[in-house]
Amino acid sequence: MVGAASGPGLREIYERLHRAYGDPGWWPAEDRFEILVGAVLTQNAAWTNVEYALAHLRAAGAMDAEAILALPQERLGALIRPSGYYNVKSQRLRALCQFVRDAGGLDGLAAQPTDRLRDGLLSIKGVGRETADDIVLYAFDRPVFVIDAYTRRIFSRLGFVAGDESYEALRSAFEQALDPDVATFKAYHGLIVTHAKAACNKRPACTGCALQRICPVGRGEAAA
Repeated sequence: MVGAASGPGLREIYERLHRAYGDPGWWPAEDRFEILVGAVLTQNAAWTNVEYALAHLRAAGAMDAEAILALPQERLGALIRPSGYYNVKSQRLRALCQFVRDAGGLDGLAAQPTDRLRDGLLSIKGVGRETADDIVLYAFDRPVFVIDAYTRRIFSRLGFVAGDESYEALRSAFEQALDPDVATFKAYHGLIVTHAKAACNKRPACTGCALQRICPVGRGEAAA
């Protein structure tokens, strides 16, 4: 991270986004296990499609690890089909559920220290750093900052990052610059997602953007 990417700089971004959007209420889920499932299903998928898949699982009474493991893979794939890549995701979801079972359930996972929990999730085929950190932060309330494509896009445009840093380098930089507060990390990630969809798209809509006055791209658009 470079330039203004200090604690005060990151907090200013957070405050501006919070004033613009309020509490994002992210991650949307009914319980802890649903967060785990959603974190897998949202890979390469729009959240609206994930919601359909989650609704199908709930309707089938398959919103716990044992129920999902009891389903034939074809049936599980059919239920989560709206999220896309359903054959691959059904395998990943079953692997995650087996991990939950082997750990003694969600309570067993909750008892693990953060590093062990994160490393265990990363050992699951198909669970990468972003997915693991979504689960660690939102399902188990650990102060881990989630880095996603939206974070890279927004903070690259702001001049805070080069954009090619490793996941771990960015995660560490955000965590060191901000107070390790779970509620703030959750809200910040949700605000980043909200802002990326509302204004900072691949083609940014800078007019009226909450960050325009402090964003080189936004200021350039205003001067054009």
